[in-house]
Amino acid sequence: MSVNSSSALVLVSLLVGGVAAAQPQASGSASDQRLLILSKNEQLLSIVDPATLKILGQVPTGPDPHEVVASDDGQRAYVSNYGGGAYNTITIIDLVNRKSLGTVDLGALRGPHGLHFVGGKVWFTAEAAKAIGSYDPATGKIDLTLGTGQDGTHMIYAFPDASRLVTTNVGSGTVTIFEKRAGPRPNWSTTTLPAGPRVEGFDVTPDGKTVWAANAGDGTITAIDLATKTAANFSANVRGANRLKFTPDGKLALISSLGGPDLTIIRVSDKAEVKRIPVGKGSAGIQIQPDGARAYVACSPDNYVAVVDLKSMQVVGRIDAGANPDGLAWAATRR
Repeated sequence: MSVNSSSALVLVSLLVGGVAAAQPQASGSASDQRLLILSKNEQLLSIVDPATLKILGQVPTGPDPHEVVASDDGQRAYVSNYGGGAYNTITIIDLVNRKSLGTVDLGALRGPHGLHFVGGKVWFTAEAAKAIGSYDPATGKIDLTLGTGQDGTHMIYAFPDASRLVTTNVGSGTVTIFEKRAGPRPNWSTTTLPAGPRVEGFDVTPDGKTVWAANAGDGTITAIDLATKTAANFSANVRGANRLKFTPDGKLALISSLGGPDLTIIRVSDKAEVKRIPVGKGSAGIQIQPDGARAYVACSPDNYVAVVDLKSMQVVGRIDAGANPDGLAWAATRR
């Protein structure tokens, strides 16, 4: 499982896009970041300056790009080529020089989708293989594979020390938790908990204690206490839910839905709905600015990314980054 050199590398020249927001960009750590946006239909990664909402450059991603993550230093991006289980590659992108560096061949680990960069490694799901794995850019090898035994292993979260991994299994309606066991041999324990129909988007609270996973099939949210490994569902009326993200302070949860026009915001402390913000015909990927001032929501059916001010709870801008946008990520700027 090695990195293949890419043929006919294509670098799209500097493009200007997006619609300026109605208010000036909030100051803070967002100025040290770039927003990455995937267009599934055009197979492109857009690199966006969040201060101006302008596209600084675009790079080809390979077929059917669904999710993207960046290395901690902001120099590389990794894109999953999903294909509903037909494909088995992750495309590597040089964010500094804005060009493709080829692909990681995952072999039998087909259907890569969810991605997370932690501990210098790319953690990924392999939906068709019912598994997760990690790719080490330093060695160019897959250095870990763990099976879930569940259908539709789709999204993944790796804890900062990589000793605990969480994934949602859409087809089985479950959440799987892997925990690294102490000892001389690499070994992992596995706990699978029931969630709800078509569970997909999820996040871990900033304190690392709780998982919230959105169930698209019945509009509920499954809350999991990681200490006791107990799960309980509560009604949230988010049918068609696609992604769920906590704000950096852990006070709010944002849920997108491909089945409806609104971004739903829920207060974490009492699970009460705060507001529904119309963003388009439907929405998918969510990223929240590092300073918590804004959220960026991929409105896939509408072919734009909505910019939401989390203080006024209004849409304040749009970014046009290609048809059918989906996966979003943050990348640190090079200094």
